[in-house]
Amino acid sequence: MTAADVRGADPGDGRVSTPGTGRARAWSAAAPALPPLAPDRGLPTPDWSEVVEHFCEGLIVCDADGVVRHLSTVAERLVPEVVPGEVLAAAGVPALLGADPGEFTHHGRRLRLRRVPLSAARRCWYVEDVTESVSRADALLAERARSAFLAVVGEKLGNPLHPDRAAAAVVRLAVPTVADVAVLVLTPRSGRARWWRAVRADDEAPAVDSGMLAAAALPSAIEEGLGGAEPHAVDWLVEQAVEAGWLPGLDAAGVTARVVPLPGRETPAGVLLVARRAGRWYDEADLDLVRAFAARAGAALTTAVLYRDQAEVADTLQASLLPVEPAAATGVQWGTAYRPAQAGLRIGGDFYGSHRLVDGGSVFFLGDVSGKGVEAAVFTGQLRQCLHALHRVESQPGRLLKLLNDALLETTQAHGQGRFATIVLGVVRPHRDGSLTLTLAGGGHLPPLVLRTSGEVEVVPLSGMLIGVVPEPRIGEATVQLAPGETCLLYSDGVTEARGGRRGDEQFGAERLLHAVTGCHRMPAPALAERIEQVTCDWLGHGDHDDIAVLALRATGPGRPGRHLHAVHGPTGADRPRETTA
Repeated sequence: MTAADVRGADPGDGRVSTPGTGRARAWSAAAPALPPLAPDRGLPTPDWSEVVEHFCEGLIVCDADGVVRHLSTVAERLVPEVVPGEVLAAAGVPALLGADPGEFTHHGRRLRLRRVPLSAARRCWYVEDVTESVSRADALLAERARSAFLAVVGEKLGNPLHPDRAAAAVVRLAVPTVADVAVLVLTPRSGRARWWRAVRADDEAPAVDSGMLAAAALPSAIEEGLGGAEPHAVDWLVEQAVEAGWLPGLDAAGVTARVVPLPGRETPAGVLLVARRAGRWYDEADLDLVRAFAARAGAALTTAVLYRDQAEVADTLQASLLPVEPAAATGVQWGTAYRPAQAGLRIGGDFYGSHRLVDGGSVFFLGDVSGKGVEAAVFTGQLRQCLHALHRVESQPGRLLKLLNDALLETTQAHGQGRFATIVLGVVRPHRDGSLTLTLAGGGHLPPLVLRTSGEVEVVPLSGMLIGVVPEPRIGEATVQLAPGETCLLYSDGVTEARGGRRGDEQFGAERLLHAVTGCHRMPAPALAERIEQVTCDWLGHGDHDDIAVLALRATGPGRPGRHLHAVHGPTGADRPRETTA
């Protein structure tokens, strides 16, 4: 073989291929591939066959008849079927005869083949072993795919804060990346375990369903997983999954499966069963991906369960702090409205309610504690509990309010809260003619309003000191007589101090309130309370506000039930008895 053959030079077109680089270069006649030797310097002529043996690529050279004329040591090792002196086709390697050989797998190795035409119809093949570089590239692509998948999992599982939605998202994300069928079983509660399943569907989103199993009926592999272990009896695990009905359309003989626990706070939050057809066995890299996925799923489920438990506790406590609707009373129609300052909490510092008395009357109250939000709502809960207990030992409003003051002082001093409240507390007693007698006691609260059947609106002159501040507060007292069809209205400062109007900083005030209720004397108590709330909110616009509470009680007349919702037309003018004393 000559030096021109090795260089791959063709005098006709001036093309050469540089061995070992995998690149073809065009050399001009003025710049030959190898510089000519200088005979006058006495340099020896190189043996190019020795140079070829040190190439990283194997070299196969055939003549015009396809007979192998040269085979380098590297080529002999990579393609042992090729024999010098024989026709290349006899080697039985299809890639050597193809028009565009490219890469092919041979004897477990990945080879890259490049063909270069030589002069005189000869051909040269460069054979390179790219197994390691391809493996590294494949491993890098696989790792990138795994990282991208886990990033998507982390993003998708960061949103659901309900265990059911989080569990459905887990199995949906598992298919088809890590499984053809994914089953998630949560830790049993009250002797029952909830499960979710996602099944791969061709060219469609996975189908997700769920069910419930008794804890005693769970497969033993699932119980083992809930204990924190990974079952390794693969055949046994598949049979259990098939018996449980979790692998629809799959035969146990053609399925491979694994169970991985989902980490929780102290014990696993659940277990993940992944299964796919036996053509895709779970190797160690697959199991590492499943475990990483399970770790993220466990964190999401733990967060969702914790959020659910906290929400249940919060809802229970919140329900206990909400104002309780007044108890039905003979001859009394109640109307209430309540809007906390922080609508998302549903609770605040305003409160109202009533309790029945053994003599047929009722104790009723409306008040406002200092502050707002959760702390104020907790204080109102304490105050309401005090009233609930104290009204059983004292029903006279003034004395009852003093007992409440003493109880609040003791509570606030013990906890160092320094809170106080304003309140109007009264006792209502019905009469045979349908009228009502209200005995009122005031502790620093806004004065009630009385809507007479004539349309007149009276302000009850009820004063007094704050409750929960000093040991012996001055308590205001008044008695109000309501004829049938007349209404007494209690309200908190969230109404009169609501800021709005054109500039957004003007208080609603007592005068606007009087104007708003004028002409409303025929309204049922619920409608009147709702009107006060609506007028106040219209004044506020969308601005911030304090807690708003309204309590209206209306005399329904003789024989009328307390839940009567229509206006009652009673006697008017001089025929109506009335009394307002302070």
